[in-house]
Amino acid sequence: MEQQHETTPVWVQAWDPAEGSERVRALFADRFGAEPDGTWSAPGRVNLIGEHTDYNGGLCLPFALPHRTYVAVRRTDGDAVRLVSAQETSGVREVALSEVAPGTVSGWPAYVVGVAWALREAGHDVGGFDIAVDSCVPYGAGLSSSAALECAAAVAIDALYGLGLAGTAEQPDDAGRTALAEASIRAENEIAGASTGGMDQAVSLRARSGHALLLDCRDGSTRHVPFDLSAHDLALLVIDTKAEHALVDGQYAARRAACEEAASRLGIATLREIDLDGLGDALAALAHGTGPVGEGRDEVEVLVRRVRHVVTEIARVEEFVALLDDDRVEEVGAPMDASHASLRDDYEVSCRELDVAVEAAREAGALGARMTGGGFGGSAIALVRAGAVDEVAAAVAAAFAAEGLHAPAFLVATASAPAA
Repeated sequence: MEQQHETTPVWVQAWDPAEGSERVRALFADRFGAEPDGTWSAPGRVNLIGEHTDYNGGLCLPFALPHRTYVAVRRTDGDAVRLVSAQETSGVREVALSEVAPGTVSGWPAYVVGVAWALREAGHDVGGFDIAVDSCVPYGAGLSSSAALECAAAVAIDALYGLGLAGTAEQPDDAGRTALAEASIRAENEIAGASTGGMDQAVSLRARSGHALLLDCRDGSTRHVPFDLSAHDLALLVIDTKAEHALVDGQYAARRAACEEAASRLGIATLREIDLDGLGDALAALAHGTGPVGEGRDEVEVLVRRVRHVVTEIARVEEFVALLDDDRVEEVGAPMDASHASLRDDYEVSCRELDVAVEAAREAGALGARMTGGGFGGSAIALVRAGAVDEVAAAVAAAFAAEGLHAPAFLVATASAPAA
């Protein structure tokens, strides 16, 4: 019998904050037999443009999703961390903070205890705690579920141990939140073993509701760029392709290593030092330079393509922001389209599902569409007329069914609040 594929769009709704808090509080009470000291949460993110630029000292433009990861936490004596998650059935995990080091913690607990470890490494007095986790950030969708977990843990630990870094919801401490983001990045890179840049943690902790975050990854500076699509009768449709991505399988790290190799050959600290005017000369220098003995032209051409993507992508971020600043929001579709082509062809991080999503959305009337996140699966985004959201989602779902792919899921993204 021929397999039937779902063509009715499936929508992923964000929880109301009160619902998320109550869910995780009830989970804590059930698993630990006590009440937590409090609940905290942090958002996933969508990156509008600026992919694979963060670890190259470049620019990116993410914003915080309304979809959040919630934690209920209780401070305890000693240095033991006990962890439970609504997303798994393996019971209570336990890790001693004094034993945490790179390679010692596996699975999702690494993202939590890694933050505590990094804060201790930075000189903060952090001890044990019990933590329960629940989340409506789609897992494996390229929407930064890992950073949401890290940053929710970070603001909880900050509060419970009186570190004074996060500030308040009304008056966030940007310098302190930058320090919490740095601890979260160390957790992901060194304890969880994912070689990511710092964009995800920065936006989860430093975002502002109603704004995108222009992040300069060379110096960590930010600018909050107003981003209210509803005022222009537009919406940002996020398409979770269900092609699960994983950043620890080596492909992401290979892209990062290629960029570092190219920068080294060019005698620069990061690829950010190359602008569009100098791109041709840089690519020529790479193409004609001397590499390791036995290196073929294919390897050199890979470096050329990787550099070309990074430099042109940074320029596309600048173009996108200039259009927003000029209130020409409907024109940002062009750099979105160009970004996807570059990620597909030069950086080679797209996949069949992402390409089908992007092409189907455009054919259904999207003003622009591109993959978002690290790639190799995950999600795509499409800028659409507000009244056409359901129509475009249905067209994408139908395209996936026609291609014999697993049914995607959808959400509408609005720029939301940071971890708190």
